[in-house]
Amino acid sequence: MIEVLHAGLLTTVQDRGRDGHAALGIGRAGPMDAIALRLANALVGNAPDAAVLEIGLLGPRLRFTRTVTVALAGAEFDARVASTPLPAWCPVRIEAGTVLDCGRARRGAWACLAVAGGLATPRLLGSAATDVNARLGAPLRAGDVVRVAPAAFMLDDGCAGDGAFRALGRFSLDPRPWFDPEPSRPIRLARARHADALDAASRAALYTQAFRVGVDSNRVGLRLDGPRLALAAPLEPVSEPVAAGTLQLPPGGQPIALMAEHPTTGGYPRIGQVAAIDLARLAQRRPGDHVRFAPIDLDDAQTRYLECESRLARLCADIAARLEPLRIAP
Repeated sequence: MIEVLHAGLLTTVQDRGRDGHAALGIGRAGPMDAIALRLANALVGNAPDAAVLEIGLLGPRLRFTRTVTVALAGAEFDARVASTPLPAWCPVRIEAGTVLDCGRARRGAWACLAVAGGLATPRLLGSAATDVNARLGAPLRAGDVVRVAPAAFMLDDGCAGDGAFRALGRFSLDPRPWFDPEPSRPIRLARARHADALDAASRAALYTQAFRVGVDSNRVGLRLDGPRLALAAPLEPVSEPVAAGTLQLPPGGQPIALMAEHPTTGGYPRIGQVAAIDLARLAQRRPGDHVRFAPIDLDDAQTRYLECESRLARLCADIAARLEPLRIAP
């Protein structure tokens, strides 16, 4: 079990999310950084959809009541056991009774903490994902206990260790291909249905001016402060389906990029769609960070997405091969 001593700013249980319920007005939810969830699970030998703890900006303080293997991926957190930093992007064996203080995010905003076996939390409508906005599940609170599902196997490299934790297998991932919170690099944005409804100055500003992530941003969407965008003529579109990465334009002229807990439909003009390969990069922008957009066409966005998925699949296969010699019976 995992005892929550301090909950942090926003710590939730997430898996890949729930599909197939949009007709009921229930969105997918799931992680802000889906790549971090996938790689954290791979590093502890879990299935890609195993439930993890998602940590936002200020992490929790956790006590592990039994020995487990964990992996932390995503934003750079100052995670420590006592005064010793916990290595990220690699499998780590944590001994029973150990207290992990996840600390603050130094770079980026969201990280995933996977535990071998996954988290044994209730599944609502087929998913363990917490949707704060829809009140499906709830953020962790101090005093909560999170159960860990029994692992089909344990990981151990046979090396001696007398500390509260130790990295396993003597390997770690290079995060640079998968974690990029650098605000100077643009987010690729495809044209959406109402892109041509912007006036000429706004169409230019969307791709040439910098926006800033607003302090009132959350898992529903990132509010982008900056140049005020305007329509060439009044427009009242009907409410239509939206997706993570949809860039909406409310009447105030400051766009909103929809994120993991986005509603299933929206009636604001849809002026752009963030390319899927850049959703995790956008999610890692913190309040106050700059956001610049660069144009991308749909064919290029699709090609890059498929290439990224292929690289991820190969990496997960390589991780599994690295873990195979470490597997022992539970």
